[in-house]
Amino acid sequence: MSPEQQPPRDADEQEFEFMVADRRGKLAGMWAAELLGLIGQAAHDYARAFGRGGDNHDEDEMAAALERDLAGKASHHEIREKLTHLLHEARRQLLHERNKD
Repeated sequence: MSPEQQPPRDADEQEFEFMVADRRGKLAGMWAAELLGLIGQAAHDYARAFGRGGDNHDEDEMAAALERDLAGKASHHEIREKLTHLLHEARRQLLHERNKD
């Protein structure tokens, strides 16, 4: 397993998973903003608000919120696939950032 695939050893695992979920929320917000045609500051504001939308980062709640916001722009299946991809991407990004330090 490469260093980027291994979770941090000295960090509190629960805190790390919270950070991953938070990052995924922000990435999902940017993806949704793009589909909604938001650009610039409006896109960043939407992503920031979306990422903070739920303190527990529940995937079902996040998917439901995206389905409401993206009605007609993305299917339930597309949203679920994207959230799965973004969870992996968020973890990869955070591990990469941690390994740079």
